[in-house]
Amino acid sequence: MKTSTRGATCAPPPPGGDGRNEGGRPAGDGRTPPTAGSSLAHAPLRRLPAQHRSMVRVQRMLDACAELLDEAGYSALSTTRIAERAGVAIGSVYQFFPDKRAITQALGLRYVDLFTARVRERLAEGDREHWTQAADAIIDEYLAMHRTVPGFRSLHFGDVVDTRLLDSGADNNRVIATRVRQLLTSVGGAGESEELDRAVLVAVEAADAVLKLAFRSDAEGDPRLIEEAKLLVRNYLGHHFG
Repeated sequence: MKTSTRGATCAPPPPGGDGRNEGGRPAGDGRTPPTAGSSLAHAPLRRLPAQHRSMVRVQRMLDACAELLDEAGYSALSTTRIAERAGVAIGSVYQFFPDKRAITQALGLRYVDLFTARVRERLAEGDREHWTQAADAIIDEYLAMHRTVPGFRSLHFGDVVDTRLLDSGADNNRVIATRVRQLLTSVGGAGESEELDRAVLVAVEAADAVLKLAFRSDAEGDPRLIEEAKLLVRNYLGHHFG
C-alpha cells in the first residue's frame, strides 16, 4: 500500500495527554496516529479535510465510531449516532463520508497505520538475534492494541465488516502481510524475496486464526494460546529462513 499525506495535517493529541502511551509510543490510545493523514488519503472520503480544524473534526468522528463499535457493535452503528457522539452536525459527517461503512474503513486504515508505526518502533529496538524472532514483537503489539485501543477489539482490521474492507483489491490479511513484510525488510533485516512474501502471508493468516481462538473464550486472550501462536509463527519462519 502506498502512503500519502496529501492535503492533511495531523490533529493534536486528546486533551490531558501528549499523544504517547506508557511505553513512549505515539498515539497509544489509538486516537490520531502519526500517519492519520496517510490513512485518510486511502479512505473513501467524499473529500479530504484540507484544514487543521477539518482534520480534527474527522478524527473526532473516527474516535466516536471506535467507541460505539465497542459499546454496541457494527450492526447498531449509524451515521446519526456517530455525529451525536462526535458532537458534530450530521451534515458534517456526510461532508466527508458517504455512509457508516466508509467511516469504519477509515478507522480500520487508521489502525493499520498505528499498528505499523508501533511495530516499527519495537523492531527498531533491535534486541533479536535473528529477524524471524520479530514475530513475538509483532504479536505483542497486536495484543496491546486489542487490549487498549478503543474499537480495535471490535473491528480488528475490518473482517467484522468485510474481508476486503481495507482494500477492495486484496483481503485484509494480505494488506497486513504486505505491511509486515515491508517492516521486516526495512527495519528487521530480512531480505526481499517471493519466498518471504508467501511466508509472511501464511504466518499472518495462521497467527490471525490462533489469536482469534485465544480471544474467543477469554476477553484478555488465553495466554497459552497466545504463546502457541508465537511458537507457531516463530518456528515456521525459522524453518524457512533461520
